[in-house]
Amino acid sequence: MTRVLFWLALVFLVLFAIRSKIRGMQQRARAQQQPNPYAPPARPQELPDAELMLCCAHCGVYYPASENVQAKGHDYCSHAHATL
Repeated sequence: MTRVLFWLALVFLVLFAIRSKIRGMQQRARAQQQPNPYAPPARPQELPDAELMLCCAHCGVYYPASENVQAKGHDYCSHAHATL
C-alpha cells in the first residue's frame, strides 16, 4: 500500500511540474507579444478639436458655443434664460 501511495504522489508531482512549466512558457510568450506599457508612445496621439465654451450671463454655467443663444448683446445657455 505504501508503494502505491508513493507512485501516486510521484505521478502527481511530475504532472504538477509539467503543468507549471507550460504555464510559465505561455506567460513569457504573452509578455513578448504585448507592448511595454511604460514605453513612450511611438507617435503622439492627436487630440480632437475642442469646442469653445461660453459662460451664461444669467446662471454662470459654461456651455458649448454651438448651443449659444444671444440676446441683448449677452450670451445665454437657453432661450428660457435669454427671456428672463
